[in-house]
Amino acid sequence: MKNIYVVGAIIVEDGKVLCAQRGDKKALANLWEFPGGKIERNETPQEALMREIAEELLIEVEVQAGVFEETSYEYDFGRVHLTTFICLLKNGRPKLTEHHQVKWLEPVHLNSIEWAPADIPAVDKLMKEGVSS
Repeated sequence: MKNIYVVGAIIVEDGKVLCAQRGDKKALANLWEFPGGKIERNETPQEALMREIAEELLIEVEVQAGVFEETSYEYDFGRVHLTTFICLLKNGRPKLTEHHQVKWLEPVHLNSIEWAPADIPAVDKLMKEGVSS
């Protein structure tokens, strides 16, 4: 089984979390996720996250210290190892380049959308603990 190492940004602004819906031509089509992507060779998870967010949403984020959640989930295309970090929006407003749509939701409402399985442990933790911005 192929191991895929990815990072996800839990972008927080005014107590709300940015949720991104995957495009309909991608794996896990139309499911919601924390935006991010694959870690490239010679890149730290934090560097990968800043690069991916700049590419996908055309914004700049500040990655907060420490990992928020680490999850592994076995999909039919491989085992995804997802590391999420709390991030603050530093510059710009999210623009859609790969995602179908984005929403800002309070942590208590995160279960109102259908998440990709690898993201669910972080969603559950956010719903339980909330966020501070």
